[in-house]
Amino acid sequence: MPPKNRKVAVMGYRSVGKSSLCIQFVDGQFVDSYAPTIENTFTKNLRVRGQEYGLELVDTAGQDEYSIFPAQYSMDIHGYVLVYSITSEKSFEVVQIIYDKILDMMGKVTVPIVLVGNKTDLHMERVVTTDQGRKIAELWKAVFLETSAKQHEAVNDIFTRVILEIEKADGNISPEGKCRVS
Repeated sequence: MPPKNRKVAVMGYRSVGKSSLCIQFVDGQFVDSYAPTIENTFTKNLRVRGQEYGLELVDTAGQDEYSIFPAQYSMDIHGYVLVYSITSEKSFEVVQIIYDKILDMMGKVTVPIVLVGNKTDLHMERVVTTDQGRKIAELWKAVFLETSAKQHEAVNDIFTRVILEIEKADGNISPEGKCRVS
């Protein structure tokens, strides 16, 4: 069976670690230097529940509350990874604005989303609690994860979960996680 191709946009405020998460996932390395991303695309094959997926990650330029939601991030995108830094209240506010813009663009109530609180290695500087992240994700019916791109903590989970959310939205997996035979 050929891999199912899935395109995922990784979005969030600037310097929350979007590129670091992508590079850690694709190449297994942490890149510490920060150069603002214009836009990058990463591809990686991933096996989830016995199905091969060709995952295309669109690592977007950092958004802020005034960014106009680019139309290309709503077309042919199957799911979203919204990233904030646990050390930045601002980045947490911005993911909520991005979320609203996604819903406006898509015109759907539910969109496959994984909300990611990154930089757990900086727990001494934490300003956004795990609970705050979890509450927003519940409100959105999204998956919530806290990660550290630096320590490679839960990085692969992000992309496995976004695939599962996409499949669930497409009706290929029932919400309880059981596979459906049609």
